[in-house]
Amino acid sequence: MKLLKLSLRSRIFISMILLVLGASILIFGVTVYQYKQEAESYHEERLERKEQAIRENIKFALASTTYLVNTENIAPIFKDRNKIHEMAQVHEMQINIYDLEGNLLIKSDESFFRDTTQTKIEEEVLKELEASQHKRYLKKTEVNGQKYQSSYTYITDHKFKPLAILYLPYLQDDSLLNRDLNNFLVKMAEVYLFMLVLAMILAFFLSKYITKSLKIISEKINQTRLDKRNQKIELTNATEEIYSLVSAYNSMIDELEESAVQLATGEREQAWREMAKQVAHEIKNPLTPMRLSVQSFQRNFDPDDPEIQQKVDEYSNTLIGQIDTMSSIASAFSNFAKMPAQQSETLNVPKIVKLALDIFNENFIEYKCDKEEILAKFDRTQLIRVVTNLVKNAIQALNENEDPRIVVEVEDGETTVRVSVSDNGSGISEENKAKVFEPKFTTKTSGMGLGLAMVKNIVETYGGSIGFVSKQNKGTIFNVRFPK
Repeated sequence: MKLLKLSLRSRIFISMILLVLGASILIFGVTVYQYKQEAESYHEERLERKEQAIRENIKFALASTTYLVNTENIAPIFKDRNKIHEMAQVHEMQINIYDLEGNLLIKSDESFFRDTTQTKIEEEVLKELEASQHKRYLKKTEVNGQKYQSSYTYITDHKFKPLAILYLPYLQDDSLLNRDLNNFLVKMAEVYLFMLVLAMILAFFLSKYITKSLKIISEKINQTRLDKRNQKIELTNATEEIYSLVSAYNSMIDELEESAVQLATGEREQAWREMAKQVAHEIKNPLTPMRLSVQSFQRNFDPDDPEIQQKVDEYSNTLIGQIDTMSSIASAFSNFAKMPAQQSETLNVPKIVKLALDIFNENFIEYKCDKEEILAKFDRTQLIRVVTNLVKNAIQALNENEDPRIVVEVEDGETTVRVSVSDNGSGISEENKAKVFEPKFTTKTSGMGLGLAMVKNIVETYGGSIGFVSKQNKGTIFNVRFPK
């Protein structure tokens, strides 16, 4: 599982190294196995050649003897002039001859060779020899770590009648071959070590080359956004698979841009529709009482009425009040729609905040700041709008509180300025906390719910943030932070 979490480049690198190592180990194993098989075949062929030569000598000895050639005379024939010892020395082999029942008749000098024979051949060996198609049986044994091959064959007369059994013990001396094998393996190890280092270097650059195009594609995909124009990928000297992937990505970018345009258009149209509905709804509210007032005045108008002037004044005041309401609605929508201009104006924040509070006549508004001067870059008009909107909301939240209190505080931080507005009003319920900054959301009977949405829009435009802490029936604290 850990291997699957590695990058493609790492997996290619590791796979190539493991491939070289696996091939090296396999070749080493095949080489050792092949050597052992060839060594075994070499010893078998060498024993067979010696056996053939000894049989020719035995055949010549039987042909030139004056004894009657039979099993009983085998021992005297080969004892004559130490023939068996001469053959053993010439061929550097120990030679034993047994009768057909497996009893020892004669053997060569034991002083030069290790005696690996017994006085009688085992019954199992006699049966194997008798059952053999070529009348020859080869037995392999290992004693004290040394390997032996024992050859059993029949000695026959000129009519191919079996006279005796020839036994030749052969010691497999692999010391010279093992030394050659070790030298060969050492040289092969040096070659493969060089190849491994070369493979590591090649794997590093090859994996880097293979994944280079994929890395470019990955970076482009990570940079893909719906809110900006995305660049297409242009690659040269890439493989067919990479080209297919790049082509698919570029097609996706085209489709994404088309979808983004359609989505933006749809969102704008929907926003304008919602805005139009809201404006129409808010304007209808004052139009209804205006219509009723006009109709009532029209029905009850009497130019001879002594109180006609008072009634005209009341009627006029009613119309002016409704007109002012419509004017405030238009101003609110205009302010919300207007994005604040980014002006690099250095302001003394405490001074501007106090200036914004001067329009309020309530004596329960308290201002706090430890410093006379805290400089920050902000638009003067927009900062006043932020403060006045927050204070207005705080005043409206007080309702009929017997001991109303609003605290406006400016605090200097290392890199930011904090402006907080706290009240001891009714607070915000849990279900309404997530909707506070949404346009058109309001819990008041009047107003359009655009004030806090506008404040949030202004603050975030200048790289700041706004948040609040509220407990129902205890009060709310709004905190505005923006960089200096």
